[in-house]
Amino acid sequence: MCKNHSSVKEYTPRYNLIRKGESSLSDVELLQVIIGSGCKDAGTKQIAKHLNAAIQKAGIENITIEDIKAIKGIGIARATSIFASIEFFRRKFTKQDAPTIDSPERAAAQVAFISEKKQEHFVLLTLDGARRLINCHIVTIGTLMSSIVHPREVFSLAIEDRAASIIVSHNHPSGTLSITEEDCEATRRLRLAGELIGIPLDDHIIVAGDEFISVR
Repeated sequence: MCKNHSSVKEYTPRYNLIRKGESSLSDVELLQVIIGSGCKDAGTKQIAKHLNAAIQKAGIENITIEDIKAIKGIGIARATSIFASIEFFRRKFTKQDAPTIDSPERAAAQVAFISEKKQEHFVLLTLDGARRLINCHIVTIGTLMSSIVHPREVFSLAIEDRAASIIVSHNHPSGTLSITEEDCEATRRLRLAGELIGIPLDDHIIVAGDEFISVR
C-alpha cells in the first residue's frame, strides 16, 4: 500500500490539512502550519497563539514585521517569511477596490475634486507597497491665494496610514497652471523629509481646471 503522507506525523495540523482539508483546522492550527516548527523556549502551538493574538490586535492590514519579530520564538528569518505570506495575501486578496496610482494621470484623477475650489486645498495621497491608494487626506485649506503646509502635518498622516510612499497635490484657484518658486520649495522640503523618515514623495501634482502638471 502506497503511503503518500508518511513524512507527516499523524494528527498534526499539517497532517489534518492534507487528509481532512483546510476547513478542519482552526486559525491557530493554520498558523502552526505556516510557522513550521517551534524552538527550545516555545512550541509551535504557543508561538501560533501569540501570533494569532498579535494579528487580531493590530489587524491583518496593519500588522508589521516588528510586531511579528517581537513574538517569543520567532526570529528574523521566520518573521520575514511569515510577514511575506501576510503581505502577499494583503496584495492579492484585500483592497481589491483600491486604485493603483502609478502615473501622474491617475494621481490627478484622484484629486480632480479640488480643481475648481476657490481656496487652495493641499491633498495627500498615501500609497502601499504596490502603489495602491490607502487614503486621500485634505491636509490644509488655505485662503484665496495660498495655503501653508508643514512636512509634520503630511507625514504624521502618512505614518498613521503606514504608507510606503506618498503623492501630494494642490490646486491653483487662479486657474493658472504653472509651477511657482513656492511649489518647488514645498516639494523640496517634503522630499527631504520623506527621505529622512523613509516614506518617499513620489510626486507633487498641481491642478487647475481640467489640467494638471507634475512637479518631479
